[in-house]
Amino acid sequence: MEQKEDSQYKSMTSDPISRLIPRLAVPTVLSMLTSGVYNTADTYFVSQLGTSASAAVGVVFSLMAIIQAIGFTIGMGCGSIISRRLGARDIKAANVCGSSAFAAAAVCGVALSAVCLANLKGLVKVLGATPTIVPYATDYAMWILFGAPIICVCFVMNNVLRSEGHAVFSAVALTSGGVLNIALDPLFIYCFGLGTKGAAMATVASQAVSFLIFLQFFVRKKGTVVLSIKYVSAKIKVYWEIFSVGVPALFRQGLASVATILLNTSAGAYGDAAISAMTISTKVIMLCASVMIGIGQGFAPVAGYNYGARIFKRVRKAYTFTATGAFFILLGLAAALFAFAPQIVKCFRNDEQVISVGAFALRAQAVSLPLHAIIISVSMLMQACGKKYQAAFLSLNRQGIYFIPIIVLLPRVVGLAGVEVAQAAADIISAVTAVPYLIFFFRELKREEKGE
Repeated sequence: MEQKEDSQYKSMTSDPISRLIPRLAVPTVLSMLTSGVYNTADTYFVSQLGTSASAAVGVVFSLMAIIQAIGFTIGMGCGSIISRRLGARDIKAANVCGSSAFAAAAVCGVALSAVCLANLKGLVKVLGATPTIVPYATDYAMWILFGAPIICVCFVMNNVLRSEGHAVFSAVALTSGGVLNIALDPLFIYCFGLGTKGAAMATVASQAVSFLIFLQFFVRKKGTVVLSIKYVSAKIKVYWEIFSVGVPALFRQGLASVATILLNTSAGAYGDAAISAMTISTKVIMLCASVMIGIGQGFAPVAGYNYGARIFKRVRKAYTFTATGAFFILLGLAAALFAFAPQIVKCFRNDEQVISVGAFALRAQAVSLPLHAIIISVSMLMQACGKKYQAAFLSLNRQGIYFIPIIVLLPRVVGLAGVEVAQAAADIISAVTAVPYLIFFFRELKREEKGE
């Protein structure tokens, strides 16, 4: 075990950045893309049932964002702590953190599921469902909530594995579930005649498969971190540290839920077709943005490990390599989206109004897509290095401090166009805001290197 730990430490703190980050990021990007593809597949297959059914997926997405917010908060909080503990060679503290996070995610998932199922119809109305969308949204949300505890725990195990450098196995677990989801969607929706309910059942089944693959890795003790009930802490400060470090993820995902509710409410004023169009364009952008999130998740453990080991030069080098590479990748994706926006929307729903609204929204968001390289990488850098307050503020910006007032006010001024361009406007302002934080942090690293 000690030899394995030494080998992992050496790899994270001395392997060339240009090879280390791609080695960790590529499998993570693939897993994120797979996750994004099967989320987009739900939208595609359900969209064939009708405009209202298509819109239901967008409505329930805000609920999915809440579930993911819990999983991401606990998972990324413990992942950041674990990477720094391993960098400092404190294995026991890493075990306590991982095991406690697993238990916390399971409890939170069960609690959320119970509360939401108690008044499901009222919930989907609050999320932005119109009377014609409610039946579809209720069917979809019910099964998603049944799977909430499994989804939350999967996020934790995924982040534990990535924090210690096992990105390939993590990708295998997520990809296996994702491929199964894509295969089960048409089977459940069409062959079994389950409609939107079938899409949700396919999602939960795929998450269960990923959970079992993750679990057997830890049961067989293949990694450095051990998950065991004996390491589950009874100390509040352990959970507070996990939560406080992970709170940027809570803001990112939680505000995504609030943003989606406001987006659906604003679009709903223009009919189900507008909600459907915004759902499609948002899902496509999220699929492309998942590339940046995957790259960032490959970068974060490298930054955390080296920050914990006080090798600050590698932290700076890792950030520069990540942000530069991601910018050009996203620039290429943005160009393709801008050029083929109408054709992309038409693949989901061949409706003239949906295509018109969706294509404009997709092009607007494509313009700001490359800026995700700055927005996400700076936030993840802060989080990985334990700068929880800075990370929390930066995470609030894109779909909180900036997006919420924009989506509330802009449509009142320019109508539907305000709904379509709101996220792009928030992205531009968020990127500008992140730059001073990055400059200040790099100056701080230089001062610490000099011992000031």
